[in-house]
Amino acid sequence: MTMSTAQPSTPTLQIDIVSDVMCPWCVIGYKQLASALESVGTPHNIRWHPFELNPNMPPEGQNITEHIAEKYGATPEQSRASRVQMTQAGADVGFEFAYTEDMRMHNTFNTHQLLHWAAQQGRMHDLKMALFTAHFTHGRNLSDNAVLADIAASIGLDQAQAAAVLADQRFAGEVRAAQQFWVQQGIQSVPAAVFNQRHLVSGAQGVDNFTQILHQLNSMPEAA
Repeated sequence: MTMSTAQPSTPTLQIDIVSDVMCPWCVIGYKQLASALESVGTPHNIRWHPFELNPNMPPEGQNITEHIAEKYGATPEQSRASRVQMTQAGADVGFEFAYTEDMRMHNTFNTHQLLHWAAQQGRMHDLKMALFTAHFTHGRNLSDNAVLADIAASIGLDQAQAAAVLADQRFAGEVRAAQQFWVQQGIQSVPAAVFNQRHLVSGAQGVDNFTQILHQLNSMPEAA
């Protein structure tokens, strides 16, 4: 008769990701991390948190090339080269960037409010992915509340409720507080991932580096 010995289960890795849906490296970094998580097989729970790259962006948005030139001093040629690089990095992890010369950056405060609402229904992650795709793949106007409500409806959320949330700004205070919290934690750029509330990893690290990070976390006493 063979006796089986139960193996201790690996605890769930808590991952808090601070990001903005206008940030291309946020979706690239997430896809890299997701690939590493699948490869390592680490049980995990992801929570998204708000950050605005451009909190003073006007409602009409701004042409992406003009914005990059104004904010970073990049020439149009440098901006295009960067977009080519990001497009390839996205393709490497299964995400499609469809940049155009007339693509615009948008104010994202309302997207964060909609995500806050979706979280209450257990759908924040799904909405986050849908917003990334809407902006970077389909070039939709995320400054438009009607567009945001439509995106929410596309993943099965109630379109009228989504529109009402955006119209009355009921979660504005919570989102502002959450943004301020992460700034106070020292987050100045995104993506920023915090593992188990103590290990900060900034930027899109690449699948291999994220895999190494996960192995290191799994070998720590707190994750043993």
